[in-house]
Amino acid sequence: MILAIANQKGGVGKTTTALNLAAALAMRGRKTLLIDLDPQGNSSMSYVDLRTVERSMYDVFVEKDVGLADILQPTGLEHLFVAPSRIALAKLEGRLSGELDAPFKLKEQIDQVRDEFPQIVIDCPPALGLLTVNALVAATHILIPIQSSYFALEGTDDLLETIEKVRLRPNPELRILGVVITMHDKRTALARDIREQITKVFGEKVFRTVISKSVRLEESPAYRESIFTFAPDSSGATEYYSLCEEVMDRV
Repeated sequence: MILAIANQKGGVGKTTTALNLAAALAMRGRKTLLIDLDPQGNSSMSYVDLRTVERSMYDVFVEKDVGLADILQPTGLEHLFVAPSRIALAKLEGRLSGELDAPFKLKEQIDQVRDEFPQIVIDCPPALGLLTVNALVAATHILIPIQSSYFALEGTDDLLETIEKVRLRPNPELRILGVVITMHDKRTALARDIREQITKVFGEKVFRTVISKSVRLEESPAYRESIFTFAPDSSGATEYYSLCEEVMDRV
């Protein structure tokens, strides 16, 4: 499985979902790679000290002699490795504009490590540019986190349109694995209404597991830990492990 976690809307729990889902997959005993394509590097910072990282995904995209295998960083979690990002990735679009194979660069790199990593999770940036397109071209599945808020569905039409364009030619095998509702506060009537609204739009694609609003989930990346080691008894740990089980069932 190569799972792209994407939503061009920022602040929807995309990175939290990527880093904790990757951790949950690794905890199942299968070698897992978390690829950070967000120039902010939040997934990377949750597991490694970026000050010690010499080469990142930017180098993989622009340097011919640097491959994905050359930049992999171990994490504190057995079976989990990270391909780190740095702010330089923000310059990638301009650097690669005009190159015919630009949307396929990530796929070519993943093909070289695919046998080593049965599970690959890609944290996409909050935009529908070249980096996200690279992720969609390389992925077998896409998971869409949608925040339980008033503007939850804003922009999802653009994302679905981009997915369809990628499926038309470069990656006809790409499947929407599902939609996960994040930052949900079940105490409010608004959150319940929005959950119903999301379910009306996406139907059976919506995961049964809902990720609740949680201080623990927000804190864990600052300590360079997944929710499973930072607060193993928290609701966040239970929910993300449950989401992992659903993901594997659907795959």
